[in-house]
Amino acid sequence: MADKTRNAAAAVANKTDRATDNVADSSTVRKGSAVVADSVITTKVKADIFKEPELKSMAIHVETEKGVVMLSGFVDSKADADKAVALAKSVEGVSNVKSAIKVK
Repeated sequence: MADKTRNAAAAVANKTDRATDNVADSSTVRKGSAVVADSVITTKVKADIFKEPELKSMAIHVETEKGVVMLSGFVDSKADADKAVALAKSVEGVSNVKSAIKVK
């Protein structure tokens, strides 16, 4: 009985390791020789938006998937929306930016 339990535990651990590897592979982007995780990209984009006094950072939502940044939310002007897109494009690891930002 103990052998069956050990074998089952080993099989589950193996599946978990493979699943973790798959998640790591799908959530990182290679740019040059650097690999940048989506979560790091999202954090950097949010930080850059927060640093801009004219942008209401809490009104802009940022998501990243495989290096593609998706921006959504509301801003006061088209210039603010363009600024948010430009900031996102300037972050290392970003391969593309999609904007669904709306002007109030």
